[in-house]
Amino acid sequence: MKVAVTILNWNGKGFLEKFLPSLFNSLQQSKSEADLIIADNASTDGSIEAFSDNPKIKWIQLDRNYGFTGGYNRAFEKLDGYKYYVLINSDIEVTDGWLDTLTDFMESHPQVSACQPKILSYANKNQFEYAGASGGFIDKWGFPLCRGRILSCVEEDKSQYDNPQRCFWASGACMVVRSDIYRKLGGLEEEFFAHMEEIDFCWRAALAGGEIWCVPQSKVYHVGGGTLPNNSPRKLYLNYRNNLLMLWKNLPEKGKNTKIFLRKCIDGLSAVCYIFQGKFSYFKSVIKAHRDYGKLKAKVSVSPNEKGALPYGMLPYSIIRKFFTGNKKFSQLPF
Repeated sequence: MKVAVTILNWNGKGFLEKFLPSLFNSLQQSKSEADLIIADNASTDGSIEAFSDNPKIKWIQLDRNYGFTGGYNRAFEKLDGYKYYVLINSDIEVTDGWLDTLTDFMESHPQVSACQPKILSYANKNQFEYAGASGGFIDKWGFPLCRGRILSCVEEDKSQYDNPQRCFWASGACMVVRSDIYRKLGGLEEEFFAHMEEIDFCWRAALAGGEIWCVPQSKVYHVGGGTLPNNSPRKLYLNYRNNLLMLWKNLPEKGKNTKIFLRKCIDGLSAVCYIFQGKFSYFKSVIKAHRDYGKLKAKVSVSPNEKGALPYGMLPYSIIRKFFTGNKKFSQLPF
């Protein structure tokens, strides 16, 4: 069983120096035939020079920054003979057995296309991390949430979500995917560049008949915000734009335009709230996201969804409404 554990790096020298040793040691102890690969998006911080003399690391050097989506797609095009691809961020600290736990689960569950570990915060290790926690879901309007995180409310990990759970999406911060599925689906949607791409990928995998799971017996710690900080207007723009593109790509044709129109109305209300909060750059990000969504939707590949299927893990209510009526923990939601 060959596994390609692949970090997509862009000016992440500091994270590589901090987290590569423990990652490499974990792979040495793994029963899988795991290779450590770094795909570099044309970094300028000396990342390549710092580690290129290590013969145990395979490097893929890209000629420019293709983003998360284009970078991984180009890297995996060059990796043949692997049963599993692992997408893992450079700012992840792994724990003993993290990889074998995930690949063993995939081996024993052939219907699963992708899975993730439990993702905890590196800064506060008894708390879930925002991007993935213990498995991802979306609400009726496409807003993501996790077991362990709803909107801005992140829970403390008290082993309340330690059961393996089928979910809607697995986090691109640390995700194992079958290589044949990745290739069959054409990889990540490159027009996204970054953010929401793993949710779109998992949605497409589910429409193709696969399942997505979280396996909390595998555990990692994520710094988060390594490329774009959480309060970045650029990150906000990508999230709003790509969320609309994701809905356009994957919703069934019947009712799709109406749902996207209503979602844009919700976005508009949030933009008005940003004005009242004095966050004018955020307001501009929402407006720009909507404008660019209109330009890009003709360029993305629309998933076949003639039967009107809504995959497991799309919750039939608004998470914003639930949140503001007191449901701030995943365990409080009707599910």
